[in-house]
Amino acid sequence: MKRDKVAPQRGLKHIPQRTCVFCREVKPKRQLVRVVYSAGGMAEVDVSGKKPGRGAYVCRSPGCWGKGLSKGRLEHALRGKIDPENWLKVVEFGTGFCSEAQSQLTQAVEVE
Repeated sequence: MKRDKVAPQRGLKHIPQRTCVFCREVKPKRQLVRVVYSAGGMAEVDVSGKKPGRGAYVCRSPGCWGKGLSKGRLEHALRGKIDPENWLKVVEFGTGFCSEAQSQLTQAVEVE
């Protein structure tokens, strides 16, 4: 039995989709920040998206990094316990990231 071969569509590239752990919105992978839990029991922000370990994705929005950032939900997604030192590093990255984004937004509004 022969199968009909369907010609692949050219020009349309597959864009990987991921879900934010906090707001549960599905977005393109490049728009999210990956937090990875390594085999050594450390959680860290993976800017490159290629570090080995269990990963969870968080939006780049201040809402998810600010009020939505709960330790329990992130630990559940990473399937591991995050010690306080690592937790502070992850939170510091998020607050720094959000403050940079907020300042860029403010500058853009002032220019207009």
